[in-house]
Amino acid sequence: MKIEEFRGLKEAELERKTEELRRERFQLRIQQQSGQLEKPTRLREIRRTIARIETARSESRLATPGKGA
Repeated sequence: MKIEEFRGLKEAELERKTEELRRERFQLRIQQQSGQLEKPTRLREIRRTIARIETARSESRLATPGKGA
């Protein structure tokens, strides 16, 4: 997914998607350690997608005055 697609989502949806991807990344790392990973590039895709989501969340927090850190 591209970052523009994440910018349109609500905070709860972004949180759910991030959690889902982190779980998938964990499972893939376990497969990698046991030598059963079929698509090693999927780990990179997931890592980058998580970064895109976190960037979109950060942008929305900075754009909304009075919210965030």
